[in-house]
Amino acid sequence: MPKNVVIIGTLDTKGPEIKYLRDRLQSLGLGTTVIDSGILGEPLGITPDIDRATAATYANTTIEALRNAGSRGRAVAGMREALKKLLVELYAQGKVDTAVSMGGAEGAVMGAAAMMVLPVGVPKVLVSPIASGYHFFAPLVGTRDMMVVHSVVDILGLNPIACTVFDNVAAAIKGMVEYGHGLPAPEPGAKYVAMTMLGNTTKAVMAAKTLLAEHGYEAVIFHSNGVGGPAMEELAALGQFVGVIDFTTNEIYDPLVGGIHDGGPERLKRIGQLGIPQVVVPGCVDFSVWNAGTIPAALHGRPIYDHNPEFTLVRASHEEMVQLGHIFAERLNLATAPVVVAVPTQGLSIPNVPGGPFWNPEADADFLKTVQTHIRADIPVLTYARHVNDPEFGRDVAKLFIEMMTEIRD
Repeated sequence: MPKNVVIIGTLDTKGPEIKYLRDRLQSLGLGTTVIDSGILGEPLGITPDIDRATAATYANTTIEALRNAGSRGRAVAGMREALKKLLVELYAQGKVDTAVSMGGAEGAVMGAAAMMVLPVGVPKVLVSPIASGYHFFAPLVGTRDMMVVHSVVDILGLNPIACTVFDNVAAAIKGMVEYGHGLPAPEPGAKYVAMTMLGNTTKAVMAAKTLLAEHGYEAVIFHSNGVGGPAMEELAALGQFVGVIDFTTNEIYDPLVGGIHDGGPERLKRIGQLGIPQVVVPGCVDFSVWNAGTIPAALHGRPIYDHNPEFTLVRASHEEMVQLGHIFAERLNLATAPVVVAVPTQGLSIPNVPGGPFWNPEADADFLKTVQTHIRADIPVLTYARHVNDPEFGRDVAKLFIEMMTEIRD
């Protein structure tokens, strides 16, 4: 039986283009299941395998109700939820080997959301003209391994440019189905350790990774950019890691001021609640991250640091550091497995050094004092007279983790 590709698209506007892609995939020997995510009109030039009326029922609604939802946004939101539930069921039935969606704005958002329910390792391809420029990528990628293809032209017509893009997408899907694979469970005895990192903590994390390897642990590094931390926590819930070194926990600060490295309300809670041992470092909690030129007026006048031409860092205020201390302690207090906190006292980020723009030892000391005051008595808070990005501090943290895991085994 050929591998099956689920194709999602609004057939009332993209019917000919979806048909073209379907036919190309079938010519390559793949099976297809076309789902119509259109809401208003009839399919154009193609008959779906799962029509829009059937799809709508997965959100306990009807296509008529979606059409009369009162706004385009509410209608799209309803169909998006229906598609997500439909994909979950199809995957559970073994009918999804890979998935692809082509669409403009609404079609891309609906198709991407549906594909995000599929596990890491299942190929997911999104083709859209909004996969470019200044568009926000969170609705297109989430925390999954999405392949996002810029269609260059809008998806309306089978011109040479569009067909070249579609042909290459079909070829990529064929290659992934034949040569790719799903995410396997860890081998018996494997010791994978999740770690979080930014450019501000790279040297220390690299040093920690090397020491962990010498003791039989393999570090899996996540970029703590608002997506990496939550992705790490999701994969931890699937049993991928024996423990976590949450070295770069900046994602708890950006939600307070609207920065782009927003890890969401569950960040720093889930690992402990899952019962996974962890060493936690307040790496980079002293700044929020902004696209260059977008710092809001409320933060003007604060110390800033140009991390690179695209991203600007803004120093947390003294009051916010105290608030972060409360958040840090409260979330770690939820842990059901061993936790150790390691705090470097000579700076929490690269610009946080004597003479640097983020140097504010009083604010950092009050963060530490707040954590020490409010964290559970059984959670050690250890301090080190080092900078967060000092390789020696990275090795100190790795040693803490190794010692903790040894005690657990014994």
